[in-house]
Amino acid sequence: MSKQHLLTPYNKNINLKNRIVMAPMTRGRADNAGKIATDELQGLYYEQRASAGLIITEGSQVSEQAVGYINTPGIHTDAQVEGWKKVTKRVHDKDGKIFIQLWHVGRMSHPDFHNGALPVSASALNPNSKSFTPEGFKDTVTPKEMTIADIKQTVQDFKNATVNAVKAGFDGVEIHSSNGYLFHQFFNGTSNKRTDDYGGSFENRTRFFFEVLEAMKEVIPQEKIGVRFNPSLDGLFGITMDKDTIPTFEYIIKKLNDYNLAYVHLSEPFTDVSDIPFAVTEIAKHFRPLYNGTLMINTAFDQEKGNNVLEAGDADLIAYGKPFISNPDLVERFENNLELAAWDQDTFYTTGTKGYTDYPKASK
Repeated sequence: MSKQHLLTPYNKNINLKNRIVMAPMTRGRADNAGKIATDELQGLYYEQRASAGLIITEGSQVSEQAVGYINTPGIHTDAQVEGWKKVTKRVHDKDGKIFIQLWHVGRMSHPDFHNGALPVSASALNPNSKSFTPEGFKDTVTPKEMTIADIKQTVQDFKNATVNAVKAGFDGVEIHSSNGYLFHQFFNGTSNKRTDDYGGSFENRTRFFFEVLEAMKEVIPQEKIGVRFNPSLDGLFGITMDKDTIPTFEYIIKKLNDYNLAYVHLSEPFTDVSDIPFAVTEIAKHFRPLYNGTLMINTAFDQEKGNNVLEAGDADLIAYGKPFISNPDLVERFENNLELAAWDQDTFYTTGTKGYTDYPKASK
């Protein structure tokens, strides 16, 4: 292809050398007692992929309570900050940019992660899903409904994690308000049955998210904050759409025009939602007219589709997930229209270097 929009720079709030973003992906490689990102593993992994316009790290828990998957690196202790410093340095030394995704899984966690205590959520409703524990996948449980004090503490946890991200040298942060995790549990009417200021209306169900955003921008410029949503998620991670789902996200996206964020990161549907009358099947096309800032889109894009979406003006940045796992030089492969290497799904969440840092670059 003669002209690739994917390879053009982007300069609106966030200055990127190209429009190819490495999407956040849980990889489970922080298999140490402190849940620390290491120079040898995460440092090399992200350095290898630093030709991306932007790297967004795997979800990094903002507290011990936020943990919900095995071997995920945190950003709430001094040791974790020191570990991430080595990662950001390696990426910056390769002229890359890297945001950290801040994460709280809420009810998708399991008591095994919390010394037998229940995970927390908007309401005491079991997602009837599976939690990936140190002993394998287990059925989720009915969580504890968060008190106002719990909510306020979690706001502070996200603020503290943002302070730590700055200390660690990250170029910015992304709030993981997607994929059935804690914020999504508050947004969704089938998981949030609260009758206080955090339930009911669009304003109430999104209040927690905006309180976190307000707290974070006290310690980092707004243009260094990205946010992620999955508006048409249904039937996964305990989320079921209802008639208010899309209007809730429309409310959020429109309100975000009052902020000066790095980007809004949206996912196209993970499953076929064409038979759901109130679902949106083309997320970028639907939300692009509603948002004035930088729009990032992801889910199952290839090179041609990514270029086409940018050319049509439906998004500004394209996030690639699995292709970056097996193609550390994905940008260069797109530049030279080279064939992509296949990924090994069996090693997505294992430990060590296999299927992580051992994928070779293409030989031209």
